[in-house]
Amino acid sequence: MHDRITGRPSAHATLAFYDDQHPPAGDFLADVLDGFSRTPKQLTPVYFYDAKGSAIFDEITALPEYYVTRTELAILDRIGPELAALAGPGAVVIEPGSGSSVKIRKLLNALSEPAAYVGLDISGEHLEAACQEIAADYPALQVGAICADFTQGLDLSHLPLESGRRIIFFPGSTIGNFEPNGAHALLAGFRRAMRPGDAVLIGADRVKDPATLVAAYADAQGVTARFNLNLVERINRELGGTIDAGALSHEAVWNPDFNRIEMHLRADADQQFDVAGRTFQLREGESIHTENSHKFTPDSFTSLAKSVGFDVLHTWSDEAELFSLHWLEPSAKA
Repeated sequence: MHDRITGRPSAHATLAFYDDQHPPAGDFLADVLDGFSRTPKQLTPVYFYDAKGSAIFDEITALPEYYVTRTELAILDRIGPELAALAGPGAVVIEPGSGSSVKIRKLLNALSEPAAYVGLDISGEHLEAACQEIAADYPALQVGAICADFTQGLDLSHLPLESGRRIIFFPGSTIGNFEPNGAHALLAGFRRAMRPGDAVLIGADRVKDPATLVAAYADAQGVTARFNLNLVERINRELGGTIDAGALSHEAVWNPDFNRIEMHLRADADQQFDVAGRTFQLREGESIHTENSHKFTPDSFTSLAKSVGFDVLHTWSDEAELFSLHWLEPSAKA
């Protein structure tokens, strides 16, 4: 069987299509050198997720302090019948990021005879493998894959998709990893790709007690610390870095001015290090800012959604109001 979009032989014959939009590869070295040249120093969190980092993150999701994953899964279990009624039969599910297979399977199992699933990711190899697993387990489902940078917008117009209602599924707290302008641009890109009647099902972590938030990003077992430090180890391994990871301490802090958790690596002592022949100084107490995770109130999330032409038609949360899922549809007034 040949790929319907590119015309090349499909790596997985059970995929209905594989659309390679040839996203530009991130320049790890350039981004690291740029980040270390800034004041304060910073790194781009997209590079957390090499094979080792992804495995450590899977450990994080099972930690007692990390409420996000188990809370969202419980909400999905509870609202399955409502989602089926909202989506209707024959829905087409589109998942930018193609994350946890557990979450997408819960959604697909809840819906009434979904017609298609399309995964999107910038990593083509990972994407094809994940979509192949879905295709094998859901033989009645049209399964396709799009290798693309979904942060630059979604182009679905040319794809041989089934005609059902399209549901963009963006679970987890990923929306919170974007700066406010980036979150606005991401949702605006989703909005432009949608037709009347389509919808977005999106997860958003909520503002809550700072102690609960900090514990979720600085767990007692030190798993999140390993996740954070793995980024430095990756720089040393792949870019010829000489950073003393043993002289850096993981730190998670709540920034109330921006309603976000910040992750840092703070220097325990002065050190000088090289990356690809460039020399940098890190002073005792200075930090490398590695990630932000913005949190939302119902009002702040609604304001974000409305700013790009969405109506928030349904919001579901848990009893403790730790996390929310939102159902967005294009506003008739937009």
